[in-house]
Amino acid sequence: MDMVYFWVALIVAFLIIEALTTQLVTIWFAIGAGGALIAQLLHAPEWAQWVVFIVLSAVLLIATRPLARRMKKKVQPTNVDAAIGRTAVVTQAIDNTAGKGQVKLDGTIWTARSADGSAIEEGKLAVVKSIEGVKLIVEAAAETE
Repeated sequence: MDMVYFWVALIVAFLIIEALTTQLVTIWFAIGAGGALIAQLLHAPEWAQWVVFIVLSAVLLIATRPLARRMKKKVQPTNVDAAIGRTAVVTQAIDNTAGKGQVKLDGTIWTARSADGSAIEEGKLAVVKSIEGVKLIVEAAAETE
């Protein structure tokens, strides 16, 4: 009867771990422990219970893990991501040391910082390299003459 308590405790532990994680991590082992519990209740020897646990867990893991990975949420690009690579007009001189700088992109004013730390004068063009929070990280656009 001790193995009944062992398998129940294992099922509960795996389910708690599963509930605390955001991905399918231990559900296969909880089901495997459930199979071993059923084997124990059918009076299977202890070695057979372990075989049921290991085989059932492995089969479920191999069969469903690829499916679970496909179902995992993919990162959705946002409209803001479309700003990367675009050219903006510097409306307030960009000075990373002073923590100042703004650019205008598509009629919206953004806080901006220089990607390489160099200052960019007001009125110049800047290319958006990345976005950090609500700041555009830019570099001075190549001047054409």
